[in-house]
Amino acid sequence: MSAVVTAVPFATQSVSADPKVKSRIRGLNFYYGNLQALKNIDMVVYEHAVTALIGPSGCGKSTLLRCFNRMHDLTPHTRYEGEIRLYPDDVNIVSSDIDPIEVRMRISMVFQKPNPFPKSIYENVAYGLRVRGVKARSELDGRVEAALRGAALWEEVKDRLEEPGTALSGGQQQRLCIARALATDPEIVLFDEPTSALDPIATASIEDLIISMAGSVTILIVTHNMQQAARVSSYTAFMYLGELVEYGPTTELFTRPRHQRTSDYLTGRFG
Repeated sequence: MSAVVTAVPFATQSVSADPKVKSRIRGLNFYYGNLQALKNIDMVVYEHAVTALIGPSGCGKSTLLRCFNRMHDLTPHTRYEGEIRLYPDDVNIVSSDIDPIEVRMRISMVFQKPNPFPKSIYENVAYGLRVRGVKARSELDGRVEAALRGAALWEEVKDRLEEPGTALSGGQQQRLCIARALATDPEIVLFDEPTSALDPIATASIEDLIISMAGSVTILIVTHNMQQAARVSSYTAFMYLGELVEYGPTTELFTRPRHQRTSDYLTGRFG
């Protein structure tokens, strides 16, 4: 069974024969009150690779993503069961014993719409560093520049650092948010539909950036765009009605899906 997106170029990242596990999800259930949104999820996230979460609206993709940085803790009457273990220290980050602020220090997030702070470009990137107690201007300058370079934005803004972040274009704002996420040296970066509000040129820029980042940081991305998942990810998880239907190397899942439901989704029969 051949998926309709097989003509799309796949990610240039190679899948290691012996990839290192960065996180392992075991028996994860998640509830909004009495509504069970995730059902017994088991999967691994590989270090320094891009993993895409795909599936129809309401399937649990963003819910799973937001478990990683405990964003659900901000919503009343939610609860986790099971584990998301983060390595190398083998800690369960959804345990009630773990401070969610500490989790968010290690795992950054980039949202669907660019959300720069009402501050200068410089202070947008420096914000997390200041929260962490970095005060020396020389260190702040170096790390802000490094983050902006990592987000492929430095050359465009190096002479405008004191201008408001909101004065940038939509694509530049999203790259500023990526620089803000990178500034604190996170172990994992979460992307929740990061290009859905951008034009095709800005989307291509963000996709190239995600691929380039994977060599130094672990990335999880939620996308409704199957072509985007094929372009940027090394691994893909297909979810449906809160369950993980299939997970594996992107090329295999898209060209040789093991489950009929995956094939039906990829070929447009539903979703």
